[in-house]
Amino acid sequence: MAFRGSKLSNSNMFRRVYLDNSATTQVDPHVVEAMLPYLTENYGNASSIHYFGQQARSAVDKSRHQVAQLLNSRPNEVIFTSGGTESNNLAIRGLCFANQHYGKHIIISDIEHPAVDAVCEDLEKDGFETTRLPVYGNGIVRVDDLENALRDDTLLISVMAANNEIGTLQPIEEIGKLVRELRKNGRKIWFHTDAVQAAGKTVVDVEAIGCDLLSISGHKIHAPKGIGALYVRRGTRLRSQNIGGRQERAIRAGTESVPNIVALGTAAEIASNDIAIVDSDIRILRDSLEQQILEHVPESHTNGDTDLRLPNISNISFPGVEGEALLINLDMHGIAVSTGSACSSGSIEPSPVIKALGVSDTAARSAIRFSLGRFTRADDVSRVLEVLPSAVENIRPLPKKKTARRFRRAASLPPRVLE
Repeated sequence: MAFRGSKLSNSNMFRRVYLDNSATTQVDPHVVEAMLPYLTENYGNASSIHYFGQQARSAVDKSRHQVAQLLNSRPNEVIFTSGGTESNNLAIRGLCFANQHYGKHIIISDIEHPAVDAVCEDLEKDGFETTRLPVYGNGIVRVDDLENALRDDTLLISVMAANNEIGTLQPIEEIGKLVRELRKNGRKIWFHTDAVQAAGKTVVDVEAIGCDLLSISGHKIHAPKGIGALYVRRGTRLRSQNIGGRQERAIRAGTESVPNIVALGTAAEIASNDIAIVDSDIRILRDSLEQQILEHVPESHTNGDTDLRLPNISNISFPGVEGEALLINLDMHGIAVSTGSACSSGSIEPSPVIKALGVSDTAARSAIRFSLGRFTRADDVSRVLEVLPSAVENIRPLPKKKTARRFRRAASLPPRVLE
C-alpha cells in the first residue's frame, strides 16, 4: 500500500469511493427488486377495498411487521412517515402539543440532529423551554446531568441513540430506566430517541431501551429516500401533524407510499437478519482505515469516544487543514466523505457537534467524517489510504520553522526604497 507522495495510476484516478454512508446509503438491489412490482402492476391505493387496494394493504401490513421485528415492537406501534425528519417532528411536536397540560420543559443533548434541535427551538415560540445537556470531550451525555436537569414540569426527554457525526452511543437504556422510575412515582414524562443512525448498525430494541417514541429513516439502511417510521408505544398520545385522512391510525394522514413502505420493510428485514455480520465486517474495515490514517498522517486524531460508538463511523481531525478544502481535494480523486451532517452542508459554520466536544472553531473545521456501509470494500479503504496522506500534506501550511526561516532571510535583505 502506498502512502505519502504516492502517484495515482490512470486506472485508479477516477474510481469512485463512497464513504459518506451516514448521509445516505446505496439502495440494496434486493430492496429495489421488492419494491418494483408496486411501481408497476401492483399500483393500488392501500385505502381502497377492492382487489388492487387489498394487494397494497397486504404489502403495507407485511412491511409493518418487518420494521417491528427490527425494533422488537408490536406492528401496530409502527407509523410510516416520509423519513427521519418527519418522524422527529411528529414525535416531539405531537407529544408536546398533546400533553402540554402536564408541563412545557424539554431536555435534549447538545449534539442532537437539527431535526430535533430546531424543532425544540421552534417550540420555544409556543412557551416551551429546552435544556441542552453537555457531552464533554467524549461526546456522551451523563445521566447525572440529566437527573439534575429534571424539573417538575419536564414533559419530554429526547436523546439520540447514536450521533450522526462522531457515532457515539448514548446511554439510552439508562435514560429509559430513569423515565420508567419517574412514571412509577406518578410523573407524566416521556422519552423519545432519534435512532436514525443506530438502526441497522447496532441492536435497537424498544423494550430494552424503554422509550415511548423512536425515529428511523429508510435511506440510512439501504432503502430509498422519502420513507421512514416512528415507533409509538401503546398509550402514548400524539397530536397529528398531518390532517386530512385516517391513514396510519389517524396519526399521519396521507396516501401511503406503498413502494417505499415495501422498500423500508425489506431493508429492515435484511438489517435485522445481518446485523451481527455487518457490524463485524464494517468494524474491521473502519478500524483498519482509522488506525492507518492515525499512523500515516501526523497530528491526526479521532473525535469522540472510540469504544462507545457505531461500528461504521470514524471522525478524524487534521490540525492545520480546512476540512472543506480536504473534502474537495478528496472528491477530485473520486473519494466522497463529509465534514458533518448532510442536512447542514453548505454551512460555513464549524460543526456544532465537534464544538460541543470542547474544541475551538478552527479545530472543529478540520474534522472529516468517514462513514462506511454494507457495500464498502477493502480496496475502497486502500484507495483512501493511498490518497489521503499526501492530500493533507499538500493542504497544510508550511511548518513554522520553515516560515520563520523565510522571515529571517527577508529581514536580512536591503530595505525596499519607497517611491
